[in-house]
Amino acid sequence: MRNTVFRKLMANEFGQVRAEMVARDHVMSALGGRTADEALEAGVPAKEVWLAVCDAFEVPEHRR
Repeated sequence: MRNTVFRKLMANEFGQVRAEMVARDHVMSALGGRTADEALEAGVPAKEVWLAVCDAFEVPEHRR
């Protein structure tokens, strides 16, 4: 998954503004105590970050 696809999925799930806030501000233990943005910058694959966000926010399976 590309970062652009990750951003599109985030915006579709949370809305553009909230998606940016979640990616920037929400620290997740599944990402080593990092935010989604920090994890992506550290080289964590976008798909792994997306699945961590889905778990943290209980996104239904059919929207993952």
